[in-house]
Amino acid sequence: MEFLTALLSIVIIDLVLAGDNAIVIGLAARNLPKDKQKKAIIWGTVGAVAIRVLATIAVVWLLKIPGLLLIGGVLLVWIAYKLLVEEKGHDIKAGNSLLAAIRTIIIADAAMGLDNVLAVAGAAHGSIWLVIVGLAISIPIVVWGSTIIIKWMERFPIIITIGAGILAWTASKMIVGEPFLKHIFDNGFMKYGFEILVIAAVIGAGKLTKMKREKKAEEELNTPSKKAAAE
Repeated sequence: MEFLTALLSIVIIDLVLAGDNAIVIGLAARNLPKDKQKKAIIWGTVGAVAIRVLATIAVVWLLKIPGLLLIGGVLLVWIAYKLLVEEKGHDIKAGNSLLAAIRTIIIADAAMGLDNVLAVAGAAHGSIWLVIVGLAISIPIVVWGSTIIIKWMERFPIIITIGAGILAWTASKMIVGEPFLKHIFDNGFMKYGFEILVIAAVIGAGKLTKMKREKKAEEELNTPSKKAAAE
C-alpha cells in the first residue's frame, strides 16, 4: 500500500508540474516541417527523460545526506505555494533545424524540470524503482496528452489545488523524515499534526495570495482612468 501511495503521488506530481514542459516541447518544434516535428518531439523527449531520470536518481541519493531532507522539504513547500499562485508564460524560441529543436527541448525541460526532480525524489522515499516506474508511467502521458492535461487544469482548478496539497504533504514527510529531527516527530500527534499544518498552510497561503491579487486587479480595473481606457 505504501509503495502504491508513493507511486500515485509521483504520477500526480509529475502530471501537475510537467504539463507546461510538454507545451514547451510542442513550441520548440513548431517551426519544423510536419515530418520532422514528430522526430524532434520523440528524440527531444528521450533526451529530456534520460536527464530527468539521472537527475532524480542523483537527488534521491543526495537526500540521504544529513540536513538535505530538511532543505529539500522547505524548497518543496515553496514549490507547492508557487504552483498555486504563479502565472506561467511560455517564451520559447522555436528551432529551425531538427538538432536545434531537440537541443531546445532538452535544455528547456532540464531548466523547467528542477521542481519535478526534487518533488519526485522526495515522494520516492529513497526508492530508485519508484522513480523509474513513476516517471515511466507519467512522462508518456504528459508528452502525448499535454493539451488535455492543461485544459483539465484550466477547467477544474481543484486539480492544481490537489497537486499542491500532495506536494506540501511530500515536503512535510521529507521534513519529519530528517534524522536529526527524529526526536521531535517521534510522537505520532506531532508528526501527523505537522503534516496537516503544512498542507493547510500552503493551500491557505496560496488561496489568500490569489484572492488579494484578483481583488487588486478588480480595483485597478474599476478606477476612472482604467475604465476610460477600456471604453
